[in-house]
Amino acid sequence: MENKKILITGASGSIGIHFIAHLMRNTDWDIVGVASFRHKGNADKISSHLNSHPEDVPRFTLISHDLIGPFSETQKRRIGKIDYIINLAAASDVEDSIHNPTYFIKNNIESTLNMLEYAREVKPEAFVQFSTDEVFGPTNGKSFYKEWDAHVPSNPYAASKSCQEQIATSYWRTYGVPLIITHTMNNFGEMQQGSKFPVMIQKAIEEGKEITIHGESNGKIGSRSYIHSRNVADAVLFILENTTPYLHQSLSIDKPDCYNIAGDKQLTNLELAQTIARLMGKELQYKLISTHQSRPGHDLHYGLDDSKLKKLGWQSPKSFEESLKNTIKWQTENPEWIK
Repeated sequence: MENKKILITGASGSIGIHFIAHLMRNTDWDIVGVASFRHKGNADKISSHLNSHPEDVPRFTLISHDLIGPFSETQKRRIGKIDYIINLAAASDVEDSIHNPTYFIKNNIESTLNMLEYAREVKPEAFVQFSTDEVFGPTNGKSFYKEWDAHVPSNPYAASKSCQEQIATSYWRTYGVPLIITHTMNNFGEMQQGSKFPVMIQKAIEEGKEITIHGESNGKIGSRSYIHSRNVADAVLFILENTTPYLHQSLSIDKPDCYNIAGDKQLTNLELAQTIARLMGKELQYKLISTHQSRPGHDLHYGLDDSKLKKLGWQSPKSFEESLKNTIKWQTENPEWIK
C-alpha cells in the first residue's frame, strides 16, 4: 500500500518549512512542496532541512511553480495522486500590502483560484485553506472571534485572505471540494523572515538598538497571540487525522469545517519584546509611537476563540515560552538567518 501524499503550497516560506519538518517526523506521508520563490520564500530553508535530514529526501518532491498560473500537464504527472492539499501560499506582509494593494489582492486570489481548480480535478480527501485572524478585524483586547463571525478586514492583506475563504467556500458548495478552513494567530519560528516582529526584536536587542512599539496616543499598546509554526502544523495534522471534511448537503445554512488555532496567551507588543529580552539576558531599549499615525490599516488587537479545536482534544505540544526560547537560541546560533 502506497503512502499518503500531501501537497503543500508556500513550501519555502517561514510556515511551510515547519509543516514539512513536522509531517516528516510525525507521518510516513510523501510530501510535494510547491514554491515560486518569488515572494518571501527561500530555497535555502528547504535545502537546510534536507541537508540536516537526508532520510527525508526520498519522501520529498519540490515543484518550482508560480501559482498565479495553473500546473502544466507535465507537473501534474510529476505530482501524481494527491490525498491532501494544504494551501499556505500567499503574499503575507501587511506593510507591503498597504503600499501595493492591487498586486497583493490579485496574487492571493489568483493563486487560490488555481489551487481550487486543481483540487476540482484531482479530488483530494481534504483541502485546507490556511487563513488568518486578521480577516475578522480588530478586537477590543478582551473579546475573541469564533470561526464564523463576520469578516471586517482592515488592510488589503486581510481582505485578500477573506476573499480566499469566500472563493474556497463557493467551490465547496458548488463543486464539492472537501474544504477545511483554519484561522491562525501570529506565527513565529526558526528561519522566519526578518520583517516579522519577533525577528526584528531579537535583531535589535542583539545589536543594542532601539525597537519601536506601536500603540495608541492614549497609551494603549497593541497585543497579539503568538504561536510557533510547529504547533500550528501539529494542529492541522490533528484536524486531518481526527476529522472528515463536512461536505455540502444542499442546505442553505450549512457551512464547511472551520477551526481557529490560537496561541497560549495574549501578549502586548511591549510584553513580547520584554520576554525576548529576558530570554536573551539583555536590556530592552524601546520607544512607543502611535499605530495609526505611522501604520494606517494596522489593528491594535486580534483575538481568536479556539475552544472548538480544544474540545476535540488538541493542545499545543510546546508552550509559548519554551517555543520562543528554542527559537531565540537557534537564531542566536545561526545569525545568518536574521541578518
